[in-house]
Amino acid sequence: MTREGCDTERKGNLLSMLQDTQKQYGYLPEERLKEIAKTLDMPLIDVCGVATFYRSFSLTPKGRHQVKVCLGTACHVRGSTRIRKEIEKRLGIKPGETSEDGEFSLETVMCLGCCAIGPVVVMDSTYYGHVTTTKLDSILGGIRPEAHALKGKDA
Repeated sequence: MTREGCDTERKGNLLSMLQDTQKQYGYLPEERLKEIAKTLDMPLIDVCGVATFYRSFSLTPKGRHQVKVCLGTACHVRGSTRIRKEIEKRLGIKPGETSEDGEFSLETVMCLGCCAIGPVVVMDSTYYGHVTTTKLDSILGGIRPEAHALKGKDA
């Protein structure tokens, strides 16, 4: 097999190993990245380069529930910034952070591809359209009822 063929196979193995690790741990622990680099006989910096290139990989632990708020143009003009701020207030975290109890992570995205139903919030893999601050009670409250009570239900 040519050197180029080996590199292609190794890169394919790397992606598979990173995906498996992400699925197992919910993120990519540093020790596991070192093991992958050693197993594939690759420099750690190359493994980390791939891990940070793809947005689906995370180097930090994520919450049990992933909350994504679309900030694309269609959602923005329909109030997604207000929705994001309200979620931040209720969960006590900013985008890119995880709540202290490990229950929630908050992310913003630039488009989810469902502009007609904006503003859109995704909780885990469930899409919610035409979201208002009032609808957040049922979206977040269905997972953790005290979330809105502790952080200002009347907001």
